Amino acid sequence: MRLSLTAAWGGSLALLMQSAPSSAQSLEDLIPDSAVENPEEWASDGTGPEPVTANGEAFAPPEPDTPLADLPQMTVGWPDALDIPDLEPLKPDDDVRFADLGEDPVFTPPQGPVIDLTDSLAISFPRERALFPVQDEFLDRFRALSAIEAYDDGDGNSNVAQLTARARSDEELLRTMLRVYGYYDAQIVRSVVVVDGDSDGDGVSEAPPKVRFDIIPSTRYRFGAIDLGQLDQAPDFTELRAAFEIQSGDYLSSDKIVQEQFDLDLALGELGYPFAAIDAPELLIDHARVEGDLTMPVQPNGKYEFGGVTSSLPDFLSGKHLQTIARFDPGDTYKRSIEQDLRRAITATGLVSSVSITPRETEAPTPGNPGTVELDVELTKAELRTIAGAIGYGSEEGFRVEASWEHRNLFPPEGSLKIRGIAGTQEQLAGITFRRNNFLGRDRILSVDAYASTIDSPAFDARTIAFLATYERISTLLFQKPLSWSAGLELVATQERPPVVEGEIAQPRETFFVAALPLFAQIDTSDDLLDPTEGFRLSGRLSPEVSRNNGVQSFYLRGRADASHYQRVNDKVVLAGRAAYGAIPGTNIDNIAPSRRYYAGGGGSVRGYGFRQIGPRDEDDEPTGGRSVLEVAAEARIRTGFLDGAVSVVPFVDAGTVGTGLTPDLDEFRIGVGVGVRYHTGFGPVRVDVGVPLNPGPDDNPVAVYVSLGQAF
Repeated sequence: MRLSLTAAWGGSLALLMQSAPSSAQSLEDLIPDSAVENPEEWASDGTGPEPVTANGEAFAPPEPDTPLADLPQMTVGWPDALDIPDLEPLKPDDDVRFADLGEDPVFTPPQGPVIDLTDSLAISFPRERALFPVQDEFLDRFRALSAIEAYDDGDGNSNVAQLTARARSDEELLRTMLRVYGYYDAQIVRSVVVVDGDSDGDGVSEAPPKVRFDIIPSTRYRFGAIDLGQLDQAPDFTELRAAFEIQSGDYLSSDKIVQEQFDLDLALGELGYPFAAIDAPELLIDHARVEGDLTMPVQPNGKYEFGGVTSSLPDFLSGKHLQTIARFDPGDTYKRSIEQDLRRAITATGLVSSVSITPRETEAPTPGNPGTVELDVELTKAELRTIAGAIGYGSEEGFRVEASWEHRNLFPPEGSLKIRGIAGTQEQLAGITFRRNNFLGRDRILSVDAYASTIDSPAFDARTIAFLATYERISTLLFQKPLSWSAGLELVATQERPPVVEGEIAQPRETFFVAALPLFAQIDTSDDLLDPTEGFRLSGRLSPEVSRNNGVQSFYLRGRADASHYQRVNDKVVLAGRAAYGAIPGTNIDNIAPSRRYYAGGGGSVRGYGFRQIGPRDEDDEPTGGRSVLEVAAEARIRTGFLDGAVSVVPFVDAGTVGTGLTPDLDEFRIGVGVGVRYHTGFGPVRVDVGVPLNPGPDDNPVAVYVSLGQAF
């Protein structure tokens, strides 16, 4: 039986049994010498002699159709002749009823308005808006985040495979957004439809595929229990809890949680809790209750009031000086916004490259009494010396080169020294200026300036030495103020004469000694210092002056009022208007130095005319200035789509006149019109205006160009 099984299943075992004459042979005896001497050749010739059967005949593999030999001990016959009876069919059950679904049974979502976002994307909401009241906000948000929307080129070039992949991404986005708004049981039905269109001749539809999402929002979850940790231990619990505007029973919204966490953190910082901590919120959804329980542990960590300010560089910017800059007094309730304001104010000095402020507890709070915190200010010095220069050219002013050197903290704290010079076609100047910022108060500036200059303008020729001292509080690019003011002292010695006319003898110079007390005030409700779009500005200048010339002493008052208004029409158009009036009562025009009279014309006055070219003229037709001036201007600032909306076009009309009396000469109004271009940058618009005089004088150019930073007014 063993042999029969071996012969039936193969010759290897039969070969082994036949070639083993003695069971005492070892494995080494069975390995031929040829295999040891050259194993590779022996292996290529085969593993041994040809296999044989049990009868000693050569073994030949059976043919595939050779029948199997009968196996011994097998008494079960093959089932070929078995007679299997037919199964009795089941009888129908009359109690079972099948629904009639028609030819194409499909799921049909509740019908509602279908909104086409693109040619490839549509979305449908429930017909009753009360079932999904956040539809508009939800749709705007989905449109901004949709993958189909982002990659839609408007040409319908996406194939079905691409659109399907993006549709899966958008479906997951919709599920996330629905959970954000509290719809945890919502369903989304996504379908990609290829609309039959006209064939292009190759059997390919020209109509692009389209994805449609049907939103079935189901029940909106509400807030359940709300746990805010130790917030109830804060003395201002009532105000703090009111700042966190989530109550049990409100509709659940992840956005609301984030917003209210921010509001609570802001309230803690403004009510005196510098060390408060808020852990990350956790939301536990209970589908059985259709609610979410919110846990957001809060540790108030005590209420505090301000102490003093400590500087890391006391010889550079002392703590006492920083206390002057700060908008709090010791004993005031701590406010994070005031701390941040101090940081911005220190940065605005321009003396530091970095600043950090850390509250430090100096006195712990006790029941009923707040603690005290000192503000530790860590400073890093910036480069303090500056060399600056500028080169320019104006069609009315000629060439102009300016240069300056400044040390911004030569006299700590915040005492700067600046040396400057001007060399130009019409003006030459050398001057020195001392300036101390934040002097005796926040944003108050003391400046002392001395200079010598020569001016050879179309209006006058002057050689001047002047000394000016000013104490002011004015707006800056970082801090625009609703009220600005300045007061000063001005001492001037100047020799002046009318401009020299070619071919004529120059007139002798007249010497004027002038002392003045200039005053200035401005109310500013505009929304931007360099590019206002709303609000108004109203300012006034008043300067009582005494002047001595040729032994004659005169007292007079130089005054000027300016008003401007800005009105936004829509997102792209702003209308702006300006009016100004100035007068010098008290003496006649001959007792007033030409450099202190009123003129008009130029980029900040009446565009289209040269600088100081409008006004009364002498026998040589040169402007002499006047005792009164009147200017009006209007322009429309229109945003365009160029460079992502950074370019504006500004048509304008300006008008102005100057008179020798206190009333301007309305018969001599000069009018200029033109158009300008504004390129809006992060710090303000760059202005280029081209003006044309409508009623020019004999010496006025046909076109004038002006370039500057900021709007004209």
